[in-house]
Amino acid sequence: MHNICVIGGSRYFGRLMVERLRDAGHRVTLVNRGSAPAPAGVEHVVADRNDGAGLAAALGGRTFDAVVDQVCYTPVQAAIAARVFGGRTPRYVMASTIEVYNPAGGAPDAGPVGGLVREGAVDPAAWPVHPDRPWHDTAYLEPNYGEGKRQTEAVLTRSGAFDFASVRCAHVLGGGAQEFTGRLAHYVERIARGEEVAVHAEALPSVFIDYREMADVMVWAATDAGVTGPVNACSDGLLDARDLAGAIAGQLGREPVYRVVPAGQEASPFSFDRHYAMSNARARELGFAFSHADEWLNRAVAEALDAFAASTA
Repeated sequence: MHNICVIGGSRYFGRLMVERLRDAGHRVTLVNRGSAPAPAGVEHVVADRNDGAGLAAALGGRTFDAVVDQVCYTPVQAAIAARVFGGRTPRYVMASTIEVYNPAGGAPDAGPVGGLVREGAVDPAAWPVHPDRPWHDTAYLEPNYGEGKRQTEAVLTRSGAFDFASVRCAHVLGGGAQEFTGRLAHYVERIARGEEVAVHAEALPSVFIDYREMADVMVWAATDAGVTGPVNACSDGLLDARDLAGAIAGQLGREPVYRVVPAGQEASPFSFDRHYAMSNARARELGFAFSHADEWLNRAVAEALDAFAASTA
């Protein structure tokens, strides 16, 4: 049994991860600002992770075998975490993102289409950090999400406060109404209403993962001390915007209607005009067995359709 602290973990795959850690017999402490209650059987500490002194005071003398950070987005937050949790835990795991590889967001070119990007393409040990940027400003943070995660990884990698792992998660699907980004719901709503779906003329494929599997990856990373450094997390198999639209249209019994836009113009979520699909080879080498996207895509679509039907009933 491990004693694990989770920062965030109040919704979607983060909450499912908390529940699975608890159900596996681990002692779990959930830290959030009180925006959502902790699941039954989970200790709840209310604190703002942006307030280092307040967070340290709320934690008191608690120590942990591992900390899982679901909501670290800036190098400033990472520096606070290193100060507060250094000496409290030997292991720190952060939920990162495929967006660290997005060339449109400042990452190095991912190489030719067809080649899957491995972790070394973005090395947090060498990535420059700029804590003086306006990371507190949502208007700055949102368009710089991938850069924020790269710098966050860099701070925690170089802190020396603990062993560190960053789990770079693929685009997450499934869960119906629990999926709060609305990206798959965008397709469902437009196709169900017979409206056009905007896609790039040559929409490139990417990698995805079911939210249940993503919760399992985070549990694995939290409890396996051999998982360190950046690790890509994605199901096997590539999907593009037309694959997603086709899966939805198939369950609705209709044909999707597309509006084609050229590269560089805005299209629907998951329609990509640049390549940065990840390889999951390192996680496999470390012992995690991924599913294939074909195994869960229809279920994820059905959940999104059910959520849409409930919202329009």
